[in-house]
Amino acid sequence: MGVALVTPFRAGFSVDYDALCRLVEFQIDNGTDYLVVLGTTGEYPTLTEDEKHRIVRTVVEVNRHRLPVVMGIGGNCTRAVVEQIRAADFSGVDAVLSVTPSYNKPSQEGLYQHYKAIAESTDMPIILYNVPGRTGVNMTAATTLRIARDFRNVVAIKEASGSFTQIDDIIKNKPHEFMVISGDDAITFPLITLGAVGVISVVGNAFPKEFSRMVRLALRGDLQGAREIHYRFVEMIELLFVDGNPAGVKSVLSAMGLIENVLRLPLVPTAPDRNKIESLMEKLRG
Repeated sequence: MGVALVTPFRAGFSVDYDALCRLVEFQIDNGTDYLVVLGTTGEYPTLTEDEKHRIVRTVVEVNRHRLPVVMGIGGNCTRAVVEQIRAADFSGVDAVLSVTPSYNKPSQEGLYQHYKAIAESTDMPIILYNVPGRTGVNMTAATTLRIARDFRNVVAIKEASGSFTQIDDIIKNKPHEFMVISGDDAITFPLITLGAVGVISVVGNAFPKEFSRMVRLALRGDLQGAREIHYRFVEMIELLFVDGNPAGVKSVLSAMGLIENVLRLPLVPTAPDRNKIESLMEKLRG
């Protein structure tokens, strides 16, 4: 289980680096397998370049090589993404997560050429990220498989298309070493039964111990044990995503005293039923 870290903010919207340090230690102490910084959950479109650099350096320095670190670098201008990758400081970073371009709505050939340019710009391991609900374009199984076969340093895909048929096609026909990672907490359990290797999780920010246990049980073949935890999470996951990501999980982290419940516009904090959240938290830890 990788966790897509939130970016904590203070009441005045500055980055709360102290809270970020606490969050990293919380993940390390509670079973997370690797950390993902500057992802969707980290509100990276609202961050300045200086903030992005300092966030990565903070995570790397606190982590001290205890867990692998994945750094998000993506965008809808291929040249700009390539330049960012070439200029990046990858000390303490183990891989790059790169989302499909948003808004442009490239063709499948355009997506292939985009990732070709990225793969050829670096020796770093690359994780593709397909999330059509956010980007407006779906990368098909055929395109994913073509990229996976052609570029050795493209090692995985975070798949958040929600299409079991598409994801199953990738798992069935992929190169042996290529990994399929769930990008949806709610369907992680069934995807692992199809052959996914785990998840890059949102809910893991708040419940790393519980959710990583479900992932490990499923990977070991203890489907009954994993299924029980999966069903305990269903209601919480639905509650967390009512007002979008990361509003829901930030509200829970705030209730836990780990961060302030602050997001940067255009995102705004959610105000779910605190009693319901606390009740569900007790069930998950029971």
